[in-house]
Amino acid sequence: MTTHAPHALHSSQGPQAPQSPQSVTLPASLDEAVAALAAMPAAVPVAGGTDLMAAVNAGLLRPAALVGLGRINEIRGWQYQDGHALLGAGLTHARMGRPDFAALIPALAAAARAAGPPQIRNAGTLGGNIATAAPTGDALPVLAALEAILVIHGPGGSRREIPVSHLLAGREMLRPGELIGFVRVPLLHAPQVFLKATGRTGPGRAVASVGLVLDPARRGVRCAIGAVAPMPLRPLEAEQWVASLIDWDGGRTLAPEALEAFGEYVAAACVPDQGEPVAPGVLHLRRTVAVLARRALGRALTS
Repeated sequence: MTTHAPHALHSSQGPQAPQSPQSVTLPASLDEAVAALAAMPAAVPVAGGTDLMAAVNAGLLRPAALVGLGRINEIRGWQYQDGHALLGAGLTHARMGRPDFAALIPALAAAARAAGPPQIRNAGTLGGNIATAAPTGDALPVLAALEAILVIHGPGGSRREIPVSHLLAGREMLRPGELIGFVRVPLLHAPQVFLKATGRTGPGRAVASVGLVLDPARRGVRCAIGAVAPMPLRPLEAEQWVASLIDWDGGRTLAPEALEAFGEYVAAACVPDQGEPVAPGVLHLRRTVAVLARRALGRALTS
């Protein structure tokens, strides 16, 4: 059942800021949510609202209407599907951080636990992280490294699937009335790691992050670097180079100097020079990425 309620959004411009009533629709199913978005093209979907409300409070966004997704139970869990996990877009960071989920997709659980303070983890959702596509979104490099697929629900019961990397890179966009319903992630049953560096102690926004997974079946290494660009970056040549050096049949060993070289290879690919002389900030960021990539691969190989 879909319900409607008046709602006022407030900016952070002080008590004199104008308040305008907004239409809020609270659908109980994905199909109802899609129908509501199709009927109100100016409406904005909202789940946890951690990014949306920050934009509203900063005066950057004032939606004409909202479609709340918090009552849609079908997207708040996950299920197994042909060697994959089908994750509901409404999964919160707090839920993904629990041990049972961590046993399923460890790197995504680690990213969820690093997403911020408890109030953010309790409210923020997987689908919101993807749809907002903030460069510092912790889940994004992990999803890119896992080569996750988005299941998009559209008007009239339509369904389509797109790689998460296509959406994050802007190669494919959500069409009017569409919603991310689920995220399909391969269950690799192999080591995977998420690490991030922040500018301050404790949970905070990433200066750089890395999602790295091993794929022994394909003898591959997949690595994605987050926060250094508008979208996660895959250093494909570095992945292929280091995968060719790993002893996949003898305990997945790798020489220490190869680990060091991998970190430098990834950093050079993801944080390129911006003219001469290279700015100190660029050099520091490159060193940070190199350390994260080296440590992530080292941990994965010894897990």
